Amino acid sequence: MKKDINPSSLFNPIVNAFKKYSLTIFIVILVMGLGAAILMLSSALQKASDTSGYTPTTTASSSFDQTTINRIKQLNSSDTAPSDYTPPTGRINPFSE
Repeated sequence: MKKDINPSSLFNPIVNAFKKYSLTIFIVILVMGLGAAILMLSSALQKASDTSGYTPTTTASSSFDQTTINRIKQLNSSDTAPSDYTPPTGRINPFSE
């Protein structure tokens, strides 16, 4: 006479092992996932920083137009004193006493 084999009785040892070691299994899977993410990120950063075979699209002879050069010449240098500023009349300075 054969015994009736219940499917739940086949999986009971496996379920009990998962119940007993669930926290350990979770931590191991979490650490493995973080490790894989770090390795993939490191690989992506190495590929992104590889400059072999790169040719820049800009030319080496960049130039300014004459109006920009004139505006730069009009700027004051850091060793010259700023001109005296007089505030407009009719307005009250909220920061003065």
